[in-house]
Amino acid sequence: MIAERWINAIVLAGLLGVPLWAMVADAPFTITLATRAAILALAAVGLNIALGIGGLVSLGHAVFFGIGGYAMGILAYHAQTFVPLELGPLTFSGTKSMPLIWLAAVIMSSVVAWGIGVLSLRTSGVYFIMITLAFGQMFYYFAISWSTYGGEDGLSIYVRNGFPGLNTLAPIQFFGICFVILCFVLFLKARMRMSPFGLALNAARQSPVRAETVGLNPVRIKLIAFIISGAVTGLAGALYADLNRFVSPTMFSWQLSGELIVFIIIGGVGRLMGPVIGAALFVALEHWLGGLTEYWHVYLGAVLLMIVLFARGGVVGLLTGKEGAHV
Repeated sequence: MIAERWINAIVLAGLLGVPLWAMVADAPFTITLATRAAILALAAVGLNIALGIGGLVSLGHAVFFGIGGYAMGILAYHAQTFVPLELGPLTFSGTKSMPLIWLAAVIMSSVVAWGIGVLSLRTSGVYFIMITLAFGQMFYYFAISWSTYGGEDGLSIYVRNGFPGLNTLAPIQFFGICFVILCFVLFLKARMRMSPFGLALNAARQSPVRAETVGLNPVRIKLIAFIISGAVTGLAGALYADLNRFVSPTMFSWQLSGELIVFIIIGGVGRLMGPVIGAALFVALEHWLGGLTEYWHVYLGAVLLMIVLFARGGVVGLLTGKEGAHV
């Protein structure tokens, strides 16, 4: 069996190699597909912090993805229309700077994750899943009714936001931004898992009672993980909105939350590269099979069924011969 570190290296090399080949072959659409895979992988990595390490099965993580997207859309909209954004006594002119938009997306997603986590973590199991789903639906229908920013039709951004020293309209350069952020978050997740906090979170997942007897607060630890998870997914939402230059209520949909879970299951729950493999396979199947039939999800369902039945550790577990979650 292949060592997991080799698999991780091969996956990252493949994700980087495809757009580099596409740049040489003058295939910008392929670069865009790789960028989409990297962004969706980043969102799933965020969820995997809560799910893979903390055991928190959230069916409402699209909330943070959508908040990140709307943070980008609202700030860029006010910047391009020169209409100030008024928040009570405070007035903002908006911005087209990616770093500032990312900061706003992370802060807003973290605050909302804190609010949802404080209420949701009072429960566990299926009740936790249903509460997170309920929050997702609340934000989804709120976005539909928010006519100021397009309501059900969404909001278009005419020019991609800028990053110092780079031409973000160039597909390969925007991919480079997303790829670097993904690698940075993967590095942080790997370090987090082996850190005292990661070990405490793992203990809180396996046996909350025992964790509490040694002086840990399982609910507080899971809340911190949930906030970090939401912040990462919110950052992915801002990148996704910038990729499409469009935001809509579908970014809050429960189907997107389900897809993020599917990415993790396909690649391997708790695996470092599990979300990356799952997102890449999803984008590839969508591209290759979507052109053949609009019912391509049937094939995705078959892949998921085979993995659940015969490869409980996902693709990574199948290649390494281990079902457990390792980094």
